Amino acid sequence: MKMKKKVLICGATGFIGRNIVESLAQKDEFEVYGTYWKSAPFDNPKIKMIRADLTDKEDVDKVVNGMDLIIQAAATTSGVKDITTRPYIHVTDNAVMNSLIFRSAYEHKVGQVVFFSCSVMYQPGDTPVKETDFDANKEIFKSYFGVGWTKVYIEKMCEFYSRIGNTKYTVIRHSNIYGPYDKYDLEKSHVFGATVTKVMTSQDGKIVVWGSGEEERDLLYVSDLVDFVELAIDKQENKFEICNAGYGSSISVADLVKKIISHSGREIKIEYDLTKPTIKTKLCLDTTKAKNLLGWAPKVSLDEGIEKTIDWHKNNIKI
Repeated sequence: MKMKKKVLICGATGFIGRNIVESLAQKDEFEVYGTYWKSAPFDNPKIKMIRADLTDKEDVDKVVNGMDLIIQAAATTSGVKDITTRPYIHVTDNAVMNSLIFRSAYEHKVGQVVFFSCSVMYQPGDTPVKETDFDANKEIFKSYFGVGWTKVYIEKMCEFYSRIGNTKYTVIRHSNIYGPYDKYDLEKSHVFGATVTKVMTSQDGKIVVWGSGEEERDLLYVSDLVDFVELAIDKQENKFEICNAGYGSSISVADLVKKIISHSGREIKIEYDLTKPTIKTKLCLDTTKAKNLLGWAPKVSLDEGIEKTIDWHKNNIKI
């Protein structure tokens, strides 16, 4: 009988982690473990949940020891409000926890680590951005300075450990992810989750959008990101790879809000609050490398993803 691979999903109660852990738990080849910390664990007989502070070395070593594969989805995350007013919260804990996880993966001879980076280190522009378009000599967009350079540093840690040990590293520079289990509270959610919440909970027939809505985002449905992870586990050959994972085109926040309202079936008027923080950038990702390397491409259209998300929200979020 073939031995199952022991896979640890760090941050299993979070948005991306929850979607990945539930998908991998359906596969017979994996013995699935998930970490949680501040959020309550969920009950799934196919997932062994472990409480762990990933900024504590003893806790990290405890959960990493014996694992064949680590999916590192744990992070301090939030929306545009914190990015613009408290950017330091995305720097310290994330750097600490990834340093400890990667060191422990090296010391315990883990086979592969998948790390979720992001796309904030890229310069905004009108054409899809390739992995090679990042230039360390160019300034990262000012609102993303702290989180952007932290992500670059953590990516370099992945490369460092891939060079000195036998652990394979996959770095995913993903675009804006949305779908089931996303954050839907207005204090911590990103633009998609916040808009869905505003639309679905509006009592007066209107919603307020922060800023002018001119900024454009590349939006990828979460199941497509899960597919990417599973392909990387199966097909990556090199010790270290950085790949974009995005939809490949962008949509303005103003147009996104209109789409969400349309799919909700509600009559909602849009108002724009120009006094609130906004990050006026346009960015979409070129995913040619992921297609060539792993055979990956997004399957879920934006309209289909919005419909799926609204259906999930109606069935799972109490209003």
